[in-house]
Amino acid sequence: MFAEGVYVVGAGMTVFSGKLHAGKTGRELLVEAVEEAVKSVDKGIDLQKDVEAVFTGYFTPEYYEHQSHIGPLAATWLGLTPKPAFRTEIACASSSAALFTGITAIASGLYDVVLVAGVEKMTSLETERVTEALALASDDLSESRVGATFPGLYALLAQAYFHKYGATWEQLQRVPIKNHYNGSLNPKAHFQESISQIAEKVGKKLGVKYEDEMDFLKNSPFNRVVAYPLRLFDCCPISDGAAVAILASGRAARRFTDTPLRLLGLGLGSDNVALQDRVDLTSLAASRSAAEAAYRTSGLKPKDIDMAEVHDCFTIAEWLAVEDLGLVGRGEAPKAYEQGLTSLDGDIPVNTDGGLKAKGHPVGATGIGMLNEVWSQLRGTAGRRQIKNKAEVGLIHNVGGSGASAAVFIFGR
Repeated sequence: MFAEGVYVVGAGMTVFSGKLHAGKTGRELLVEAVEEAVKSVDKGIDLQKDVEAVFTGYFTPEYYEHQSHIGPLAATWLGLTPKPAFRTEIACASSSAALFTGITAIASGLYDVVLVAGVEKMTSLETERVTEALALASDDLSESRVGATFPGLYALLAQAYFHKYGATWEQLQRVPIKNHYNGSLNPKAHFQESISQIAEKVGKKLGVKYEDEMDFLKNSPFNRVVAYPLRLFDCCPISDGAAVAILASGRAARRFTDTPLRLLGLGLGSDNVALQDRVDLTSLAASRSAAEAAYRTSGLKPKDIDMAEVHDCFTIAEWLAVEDLGLVGRGEAPKAYEQGLTSLDGDIPVNTDGGLKAKGHPVGATGIGMLNEVWSQLRGTAGRRQIKNKAEVGLIHNVGGSGASAAVFIFGR
């Protein structure tokens, strides 16, 4: 497929958090993630000597930090000037664009070692301003200008799915229950508590005893409706964070590690930005196109995937993703989740790190944050959330906006 093989030889990320990084800048988060990535390289690496180019995804630094020209800024803080340095942007898939760019730079034979990164410093603004910044990824003329925000847009996708397949909000709650449990096992997650733990803590505060997780999700005033039918626990949090990966060519990879991850396949796709211009709201055409390309270039099929990190900015997005990726059949996500198919001990674990829902979603960092989880799972270093049967093949699915951009990558051990 490629003129040159592409390998991951190191990865690192900050904790994704809404409070921990108060007072830090995006560039400081980036440095923190890079320091961890350097430590993860088994045989060591000299950034200044070995890295030949830097690609950084950051969606809206102009809003959050009054800063543009992120490429050379990142290179400066990492001590990598005067090497080539770029910023990439396709909304919530901005770091997947950085990853794709870094991959093609190596696959073409132009470079042997590159650093790909993603960062977003969101909590410098109040929630209303963050909502405004995120809405830049929607269609201004037909959506954001008339008051549509992303909770509302994904609520429309949920309503369309419920109507078409007869699914219910109660069935959808298998997603946050699973992802919060996984997040409780992840020291890098924004939320490190299961729904049960949250329910017990909230119950004590209110003087109420919830029967189970569903009782809490249905009846707690903490889980208010945000955009019907989606409630607060159907939505990912506002997070700060950064994630990094170091890519190398086949001829260079063995200098750094004997256990790299190999890129097996990749695909990108696009669609109409505005929902009103789409034919079907129960599937994302960009995701299907990206998945088809990733399977074609890898020679693999959905049944060959051992674990997947998918884009669950809202709970309905995870259902759409597993269907668009062919991991379950069309309209079969509700049943698959009830059967535990995507749980840590299921046939195809999904979002083992807690996903965007619990791990967090600093949007520019999300794609490479997903790669960090695949790196950990395939190398057997995921700790308490390590899936039982060591995974050989991992998939990443990252979406921009309400699905107008999508990227899929497949890596092997």
